[in-house]
Amino acid sequence: MNQLDQLKQHSIVVADTGDFQSMRAYTPRDATTNPTLILKAVQKPEYVPLLTAAVAATGAQSLTDTMDALIVGFGLEILKIVPGRVSTEVDARLSFDTQATIAKARQLISLYEKAGIARERVLIKIAATWEGIQAAAVLEREGIHCNLTLLFSLAQAAACAEGKIQLISPFVGRIYDWYKKSSGIEYTAENDPGVASVKRIYAYYKHFGYATEVMGASFRAPWQVNALSGCDLITISPDLLQKLADTTEPAPRQLAPGMASPVLVKLAPDEASFRFAMNEDAMATEKLAEGIRLFAKDAVTLEGIVRTARGA
Repeated sequence: MNQLDQLKQHSIVVADTGDFQSMRAYTPRDATTNPTLILKAVQKPEYVPLLTAAVAATGAQSLTDTMDALIVGFGLEILKIVPGRVSTEVDARLSFDTQATIAKARQLISLYEKAGIARERVLIKIAATWEGIQAAAVLEREGIHCNLTLLFSLAQAAACAEGKIQLISPFVGRIYDWYKKSSGIEYTAENDPGVASVKRIYAYYKHFGYATEVMGASFRAPWQVNALSGCDLITISPDLLQKLADTTEPAPRQLAPGMASPVLVKLAPDEASFRFAMNEDAMATEKLAEGIRLFAKDAVTLEGIVRTARGA
């Protein structure tokens, strides 16, 4: 049994890609997208029909409407391949605007529902700022489930749990990148700070009985994935899915609800405590800001491609 099959015995595997062929090849249950992945995909000839369809469907409507149609169009195609859910991301430029995030999420869900997709099959992806978490809490009460992304700290995870968010995506690789650059250390599964962060969040949730799902994300190597086997979900890029599929070495389960955990103290759920905890965590603050900037930049680039296709 290869490592991918071993992993599927303990965690739900999610494809971290906008490429349909990869999804078909690795048979994940769910799939996630973001502006960067859609930008990469839409520049390939095989995905041009989706762009053309979005332009045709929105006609004289706004550029924003065409962008929404394109993003949902990708999601609809993905849902023809995966049996579970697709994560569709809210524009990163709305990351600090609670009401605008709520409005955008409702619009995206409306487009899915008009296409015949139940909202239970969609996760609205939102950056884990304080404003984003509050928006997600409102949406969850409306039955619009959310995936809080760009998550780098226990403070973010705790706030999401208090908001009864469906799922969070803690970023292993980007945490690893920051500490590697800062310290110059080549980490292993035993001391990787990204892996340790997800393990701590997982233990926190299970210890306090939170229902929010933990989906490890942003991996740099197979060993990081295997170190989190047993996490509720794990989202993996096609290149790492292939490496796992090509390896047959044992990859035993590492996380389980009843596992021994460190002494845990419940974090205060208020805004001031959240902001202070983030301020004290240079890595989380820097990586959250960087992630929002990068996703916003790619959204602008994608808009340029859509604008050209609209002939405007």
